[in-house]
Amino acid sequence: MALTIMNDAQRCLQCKVPMCKKGCPIATPIPEVIAKFKEGKLMEAGQQLFENNPMSVFCSIVCDHQAQCAGHCVLGRKGSPVHFYNIEKFVSDAYLDRVRITKPEKKGKKAAVLGAGPAGMSVAVILASNGYDVTIFDDNNQIGGMLRYGIPEFRLPKTIIDRYKKLMNKLDIRFRPNTVLGEALTIDNLFRDGYAAVFVGTGVWRPKTLGIEGESLPNVHFGISYLANPEAFTIGENVAIIGMGNVAMDVARTALRHGAQNVTLYARSKRIAASEHEMDYARLDGAQFEFGQAIEKIEPEGPVFKVAIFDENDKVVGYEEELNHVKADATILAVSQAPKNKLILTTEGLEGNERGLLITDDNCMCTVPGVFAAGDVVHGSNTVVAAAAEAKKAAAAMMEYMENH
Repeated sequence: MALTIMNDAQRCLQCKVPMCKKGCPIATPIPEVIAKFKEGKLMEAGQQLFENNPMSVFCSIVCDHQAQCAGHCVLGRKGSPVHFYNIEKFVSDAYLDRVRITKPEKKGKKAAVLGAGPAGMSVAVILASNGYDVTIFDDNNQIGGMLRYGIPEFRLPKTIIDRYKKLMNKLDIRFRPNTVLGEALTIDNLFRDGYAAVFVGTGVWRPKTLGIEGESLPNVHFGISYLANPEAFTIGENVAIIGMGNVAMDVARTALRHGAQNVTLYARSKRIAASEHEMDYARLDGAQFEFGQAIEKIEPEGPVFKVAIFDENDKVVGYEEELNHVKADATILAVSQAPKNKLILTTEGLEGNERGLLITDDNCMCTVPGVFAAGDVVHGSNTVVAAAAEAKKAAAAMMEYMENH
């Protein structure tokens, strides 16, 4: 593996206009990092990655690399691209344990971060690295958010998140677990207690319902809930999954690792929301796919679908008269998620759009002064790297706000 990584580094053309960097949502300085790596400057390369993207160690594992860095490498046009994510993983993983934190001079101001997922962790690290006292509040008892509770262990080992927690401890970032803002505590309480700014990175944890008969049956589950603790569910051998996004792919692969023998994903159209490589992995694991199946209701025996009729352009133009009754021990709904609304309900002036997502300005500030937000709670379900990229912008805006207020 080490030889493969070095061979990839040697193949990098050090392009003057690196398309790989342009293809990265957080503009990772890929040629510079590779150059330092080849020179044996491992810690310098790691520091450059970490300062550009605090979630680098995670992005190297869970990003859709074929659509980003590798997919934009010019070598990939006629051959094999540089697989930078392997270099990034090696460097970031080494840096995570060896980094020596030089604690900055304290600013004397404290910030609250709501949500310990990718956006919240990124903001916390950036603020703490610049001398602000940071406390993270999260509903769960451990950090990670979607990294821990939404991505299966076989894709992202939880030990990496635990190691990252040690790095955050070195930065004196405080963590209040099992604390839901919008219940016993509110955002107003945070300002009362001297927090100069508040960041909301609470993600989208409320499963979207379909409004169909049968959603409350005991053998019907929500995908995001299943991924958080699959051991708690009894799903049987035959599992039907409604939806074909990335969450649905993770649900399918997890179910196959927890006793299911036959797992089938169903979609109304022929459009796939999941990334191509996630679908390929699900197929390799044994998942089946059925298109043109519009969920009508769920019975104790399994889901019931209307069968779509497609035209020559694969557009749904109607449905067959006879319904398709599918036998399944469990039906898992993995169609989408929305944010919880507790913060909006308990914070005067805090506004969301029609989907319940927080409204922000160009500087990531919400409709309440001093409250900032980024990531899924603003845009809906997205990638780890997208959350990190916007979190950087939010952190910069928060620091400017705290210095001027």
